[in-house]
Amino acid sequence: MAFESDAENLLTDMFQDPVGYFPPEPSATYVEHTLLCGQIIQLRLVGHNPLWGHHLWNGGQVVSKYLQQHEQTTVRDKYVLELGAGAGLPSLVAAILGARKVVVTDYPDADLIANLNHNIANIAAFKDPTSIISAQGYLWGQPAKTLLAELPDRSTSSLNGASPKFDFLILADLLFNHSEHIALLSTISFTLDHSPDAKALIFFTPYRPWLLEKDMAFFNLAVETGFVVEKIWEETMEKVMFEKDIGDELLRRTVFGYQLRWAEKKPEII
Repeated sequence: MAFESDAENLLTDMFQDPVGYFPPEPSATYVEHTLLCGQIIQLRLVGHNPLWGHHLWNGGQVVSKYLQQHEQTTVRDKYVLELGAGAGLPSLVAAILGARKVVVTDYPDADLIANLNHNIANIAAFKDPTSIISAQGYLWGQPAKTLLAELPDRSTSSLNGASPKFDFLILADLLFNHSEHIALLSTISFTLDHSPDAKALIFFTPYRPWLLEKDMAFFNLAVETGFVVEKIWEETMEKVMFEKDIGDELLRRTVFGYQLRWAEKKPEII
């Protein structure tokens, strides 16, 4: 009956949000990052993301500079994996510096991965950047078969009959996820080759200085897992990243860099 149809339409309209009730999703933003050689990389950041992918983090910027200053002993001719990459700056820099293959990952969110692919496709240094660098969604601690499948059979692991692994890992500004430390170390263990030169770089800022001890607990777990932990870098930025945050300002401006390698003997902290 028409009356029943009109009543249903009225109820439907009553429970619909008015046009403009919710603010529109923030648009993507663009930032430029200048390499030490003067080359400019333009990065697109997602408009907003609950996983913080809409920021260009200090840890990512500083580890990118570290790679450039030590390119011969870091990513040149290496097979590189980045975890929790956001916009992917360190991975893009690794590709530019001559990595053989780079796999850049973040949480399997469609917007995050699409944004990584956009940034990869717009590396001006390469005619076909996707032949060198690829993006995947990945949950820390989960099996890494799809990541390792990107690698050719060339590592010391493959010579022993095991799957090839990465010889260089990058983790930038991930340690504030305290509940994920075990998952992160599981993934490092799954994916880092056991060759003497293989290493993982862990760069971070204690954005919540009162929780620095919990940030650093990651490295105690790393030693227990079988890694040698070495501090390799410390840099103070000109200003804090989040001006409205509280806590020690100097710590909130400081980026610390550590390196993990598989221990050949009793694990230790250097």
